[in-house]
Amino acid sequence: MNDVKKKEEKLFSSVLRLNAKMLGLVTGLLTGFVIFIATNWIVIRGWYIAPSGETVVGPHLNLLSQFFIGYKISFLGSLIGFVYGFAFGTLGGSLTGWIYNKFVKFRD
Repeated sequence: MNDVKKKEEKLFSSVLRLNAKMLGLVTGLLTGFVIFIATNWIVIRGWYIAPSGETVVGPHLNLLSQFFIGYKISFLGSLIGFVYGFAFGTLGGSLTGWIYNKFVKFRD
């Protein structure tokens, strides 16, 4: 009876550890798909003409081209953005899971 109580206390006092690889994979896929869908949404929606007469196509999303080499607001650019988003999302998610697990290990 005492062993069961100790196991229950340990179960309720412990914190769930994350699988850092799976967190990285899921974060990478979500980040890649968000960039892919957002870019294609801008491509399908089209462009508009600013009051200055300049043609404007997704000015905020186009800023990603400063960080992602080869990225443009186009279908090919959405594929390139997916790859970059997947890579950075995977690294970020894995790093987050790894750091979280280090804190959990430190707590125990």
